[in-house]
Amino acid sequence: MSWADSLIKLASYEVENRQARLAEVARRKADAETRLAVMIAEGEAETKHAAQNAEAGWYLVGYAEGLKVRKAAVQAEIDALEAEERGARDALAAAFEEQKKYEQVAESMQAAQAKEVRRRENAELDEVGMRAARRSASRAS
Repeated sequence: MSWADSLIKLASYEVENRQARLAEVARRKADAETRLAVMIAEGEAETKHAAQNAEAGWYLVGYAEGLKVRKAAVQAEIDALEAEERGARDALAAAFEEQKKYEQVAESMQAAQAKEVRRRENAELDEVGMRAARRSASRAS
């Protein structure tokens, strides 16, 4: 395995790690968004219940304040996860770029090797042709 293959393998590993990190952040963000949606639904259900039951209405103000604080905390978590997700996406893009660079270097090396092989083959064919021409010239003399 050449050094270029090793670099490509390492870059691929880095890409896989960053993809896993992005997936983890996206999963945590989706969980937080689900928790927020559940809180909103619970708040709406509690408001409907309070409208139907006067005794529950007394507790609605305290519940609404507590819900507001919990929703704000979850929204702050979502905002932080969005920033983390952007960072993970940028890191993944950078890892893909690095991998592509290594792959291009390996392709260039292979092309250069193939060109060198063709050059040597042509030189050998030229040498064989020169020998044949000398033999023909020496027989003609």
